[in-house]
Amino acid sequence: QVQLVESGGGLVQPGGSLRLSCAASGRFFSSNVMGWYRQAPGKERELVASITRGGATAYVDSVKGRFTISRDNARNSVYLQMNSLKPEDTAVYYCNMAMGSSNYWGQGTRVTVSS
Repeated sequence: QVQLVESGGGLVQPGGSLRLSCAASGRFFSSNVMGWYRQAPGKERELVASITRGGATAYVDSVKGRFTISRDNARNSVYLQMNSLKPEDTAVYYCNMAMGSSNYWGQGTRVTVSS
């Protein structure tokens, strides 16, 4: 089993920054893709950013240039640095690990961007 625990959400003013962290534990293979998804009220969950073990990254267009995903393989952790936050970034953010045909999810951390 894989456990993912997120931290770092909160309330921030527009233009501010937050850094989300996700720590993975349990049994998993080294070749996995980790990512961050988000779900805003009344909307479907969407992929925000992903990163392979080798460091290849991908972002949804709406966050390019503002968010940066990174990972520390030694610590089995993934991070999401979010800068220039906008009210439309408000959502619950979920950490995800894709490994083979399996997907694992964290419990989510809420990010609210509001003045």
